[in-house]
Amino acid sequence: MAMLEVRNIQTFYGRIHALKGISLTVEEGEIVTLIGSNGAGKTTTLNTICGIRRAAQGQVVLNGEDITHLKPHDIVARGIGQSPEGRKIFARLTVRENLELGAYSRHDSDGIQKDMEYVFSLFPRLKEREKQAGGTLSGGEQQMLAIGRALMTRPKILLLDEPSMGLAPMLVQEIFKIITYLNQEEKTTILLVEQNAQMAFKVAHRGYVLQTGKVVMSDDCTTLAANEDVRAAYLGGH
Repeated sequence: MAMLEVRNIQTFYGRIHALKGISLTVEEGEIVTLIGSNGAGKTTTLNTICGIRRAAQGQVVLNGEDITHLKPHDIVARGIGQSPEGRKIFARLTVRENLELGAYSRHDSDGIQKDMEYVFSLFPRLKEREKQAGGTLSGGEQQMLAIGRALMTRPKILLLDEPSMGLAPMLVQEIFKIITYLNQEEKTTILLVEQNAQMAFKVAHRGYVLQTGKVVMSDDCTTLAANEDVRAAYLGGH
C-alpha cells in the first residue's frame, strides 16, 4: 500500500476545471516530483491533498485512510506538512515564532523544543536569525524557514512547492542538498513540485508530468529525463 494515493481527483476554481482526474502515488521513503508548465495544476494538486482546495470528485488516501474531506488542520495532524509556493512566512513574526506556529497542533513541549533545535541544526542561518522578523530575511533564508516550519509539524510526508523559486544558483544547490539529506538520512518521504526539472530529476526517484490538469506521463526520473518530449519542454533539449 502506498503512503499517499491520489485517486482521480477533480478540482475546480469556480467554473475553471483545474484538475481533470489526477491520480498519483507516493511510496514511503520516496521523493516523487511533479513537473509541468505554469497552470498545469501542480500547486492545485498539493493544495487539494492538504485540504486547502476541496476536491469535487476523487479521493486522497494517506496510509489507507481517506482524508479527502478532512479540514486542513486535521490533515496536518495526520502527518502531511507543506512548504507552500511563495513561502508564505509570517513577515512580522520572528523566526522562532514562525517555527512555533508550525507546531501549533502539537502539545509535546519537549518534543517541540527538540525539533526546533533539529531545524536550527539543519539551517544554522535560522539559528543566527532566531529573533529577527521573518520579513527581514533573504529569499533563501525565507525558504529555509518555510521548510523548517513544515518540519515542525513532524510530517510523515513533506510537500514542497517550488523550493528553488527566485533563488540564486548557489542557494538552489544548498536547498536541494537539504532535500536529499532529509530523504536519505532522515527517511522523510517527499512530494516535490519544482519548475527546475533538471534539479528535480537529480534528487527524485519518480516523476509525473502534468499538462492542463492531467497526468500525461509518469516514470522513473532517469527515463523521464531521457524522453525527447520532456527534454524539449522542460530541460532545454532539442
